[in-house]
Amino acid sequence: MVQTLVISNRKGGTGKTTVAVNVAAELSALGRRVLLIDLDSQNHCAVGLGVRTGKETPTVHDLFREAGARLVSAVRETAYPFLHLIPADPLFEHGSGLRDEGLLARALADPAVADAFDLIILDTPPSLDILLINALTAAQGIVVPFVPHHLSFEGVRQLMRVLFRIKSGANPDLKIVGFLPVMVAEHIRQHRAITGEIARQFGAPRVLAGIRSDIKLAEAFGSGQPIRSYAPKSRGAEDFAALGRVLAGGCHVE
Repeated sequence: MVQTLVISNRKGGTGKTTVAVNVAAELSALGRRVLLIDLDSQNHCAVGLGVRTGKETPTVHDLFREAGARLVSAVRETAYPFLHLIPADPLFEHGSGLRDEGLLARALADPAVADAFDLIILDTPPSLDILLINALTAAQGIVVPFVPHHLSFEGVRQLMRVLFRIKSGANPDLKIVGFLPVMVAEHIRQHRAITGEIARQFGAPRVLAGIRSDIKLAEAFGSGQPIRSYAPKSRGAEDFAALGRVLAGGCHVE
């Protein structure tokens, strides 16, 4: 399994945070020491895990405001064993902050962070800014969630252009772990067509088994719980459990 995994798509509304929270929960339930870092200033990872934050709460965005800030000061416990969170700052303005593309990679190499966790998961904003570039520069693998419709597909294509630039320069070892269809309904022709197009353009082995549409996923987020805790017998819980097992087994695709 990769040490640092980024969840990203240039299109908003593709389920990035739902995937990040639930993958983190599944892998921690398998005994991995997981740190989930929320780079999106909406701070929805904290919401999804029921973690309260306030104006004085240290966040990952302190790293981009203050030279010398350390991530370890922002690590928060959650209600789930082996799962920790570094929340986001809802007041951070995307596009602002220190313009250092390697800042996050160096911060993650801090032994106080690197030695404390087996896996770091980065939830990213959809905007092309210094935060997304830092995430892609710091990660060893990327999972790309997409809703099987045309705008989400365009977000995948835009992200791949950014990914190519990062792989050609700052992070040549970054690997595509997989493209993850979310909110999938196999009976909808467009869903089948878009997923098929992703497979055709980027390779069928790169397309992961999808996360089916399930209202329980939204309800779980509203209750501040991962789906495995909120509705363990739901479709969403089944699909995320299967995804967790695949990622834990080391789904590395060149």
